[in-house]
Amino acid sequence: MSSLSLPKHPSRPAAKGPVVCIVMDGVGIGAGDAGDAVHLAHTPTLDWLRTLPSYRTIAAHGVAVGMPSDADMGNSEVGHNALGAGRIFDQGAKLVSNAIEDGSMFEGEVWKACVERVQRSGQPLHFIGLLSDGNVHSHIDHLIAMLRRAAREGVQKARIHALLDGRDTPARSALTYVDQLEAVLQELNASGRDYRVASGGGRMKITMDRYEADWPMVERGWNVHVRGQGRQFASLRQAVETLYGETDLGDQNLEGFVIAQDGAPVGPIRDGAAVILFNFRGDRAVEISKAFESDAFAAFDRSPRPDVLFAGMMQYDGDEHVPTKFLVAPPAISRTMGEMLASSGKRQLAISETQKYGHVTYFWNGNRSGMFEPKLEVYQEIPSDLVPFEERPWMKAAEITDTLISALRDQQFDFVRVNYANGDMVGHTGSLDACRVAVETVDLALARLVPVIKALGGVLVVTADHGNADQMFDKEKDGSVKPRTSHSLNPVPFAIYDPSLPTLGPTLRSDQPEANLGYVAGTCLELLGLRAPEDYLPSMLK
Repeated sequence: MSSLSLPKHPSRPAAKGPVVCIVMDGVGIGAGDAGDAVHLAHTPTLDWLRTLPSYRTIAAHGVAVGMPSDADMGNSEVGHNALGAGRIFDQGAKLVSNAIEDGSMFEGEVWKACVERVQRSGQPLHFIGLLSDGNVHSHIDHLIAMLRRAAREGVQKARIHALLDGRDTPARSALTYVDQLEAVLQELNASGRDYRVASGGGRMKITMDRYEADWPMVERGWNVHVRGQGRQFASLRQAVETLYGETDLGDQNLEGFVIAQDGAPVGPIRDGAAVILFNFRGDRAVEISKAFESDAFAAFDRSPRPDVLFAGMMQYDGDEHVPTKFLVAPPAISRTMGEMLASSGKRQLAISETQKYGHVTYFWNGNRSGMFEPKLEVYQEIPSDLVPFEERPWMKAAEITDTLISALRDQQFDFVRVNYANGDMVGHTGSLDACRVAVETVDLALARLVPVIKALGGVLVVTADHGNADQMFDKEKDGSVKPRTSHSLNPVPFAIYDPSLPTLGPTLRSDQPEANLGYVAGTCLELLGLRAPEDYLPSMLK
């Protein structure tokens, strides 16, 4: 018996059929007001689940899921880490902040190598990343700390390639961060340095693709960052103000651009440079990292590929070692639920569409690519549409459900994990009407699953990884409202449907007001008739 094998639970037998855990991405519990798309949506299945004795809410943001403070939103990466690990780990944002505060980042070999590289070559030290304080993919404070440190260590030239947010921050908030950055650059340049913004664009237009869904998006980023090819502006502020005036798009969808002087780009990336990608979250950082590092790269033509020292804020994929050089080590997560179920001989299915496929695989498995035991695991990706999500808020929920039902009927799985991306991806568009349809789509999918679970003698666990669709408006000080495109700080639902019980759901413990996403793994393991490890957060079952 493997050391990772799980013993039988001393008192609870396993469900007859599969335990199916549904993650309704971005579906939190809001205020029930005019901006709460979950409340406004017609959701008879969710309404019914709320009547079961197994219904409660759980925490999905802040310190409860490993973020630095309770002012920090949860996100899909952090959420799925917690769901799959059964424990809470300090996450990227907190790890980076700590490494900056205690100085360990700057004492590390990689930071020193970047500084030495540009001091020797005379090329700039380049920084690429999301310019915001969303603290989901990055934080502007981290960038500013690195700029100040570089200046203290004698780096004379630096270039910033600013990706605009408007997704984890208000839709048109870029100028707040532009002004903050420009003030720091002006201060540092007063001593004769040459620190400037070189390029930019919206995070959903350039550079930050994920799961290889849209490589042309990364290529557009390569063109403006590396080649210095794109529409030219005299400053970052001028670029944002001009694009605001020409379109009604939010920051995330603004076209890529280049900062130029006398018709020439001020910061193309050339041989001898060092490049730091200062995003700490991995999913939208892997592809641009590969573009800089991989020798066997065929996604687009990189020529001329500059000879640079490339480093990530963190290592974004530990199995593929992307990137090979990084400033801060990611959280070390082992003995995840998926790993131990595989070691215990349990068959598992993970399924989602492209937008969240990595979350039910890589992030659920503790930031680990690939399967633990291919003979016992099936990972199913449904290709996402490459269209604006508000135009098709149903996304691939029907196809996911079709595939899931077929797999449940045809194959004998013990544990299944599924992500419906609608509430999050459509929530990020800021469209309340589309988001209401998105939530209703997920509810319909749940309605289709309930009779299948009943027929198989299984158990259905329904939860979410964080809020989003539950708060589509932000209230201004003057009482007005504006669309919100970022996650909420709200708790998320948790419910269990067990058709073998007269009450259709087990009773939950009443002494766990602090329960968070990390409690779900122990609960699912108990439903599987297994005893969770001692260091896992406890099951919520009474």
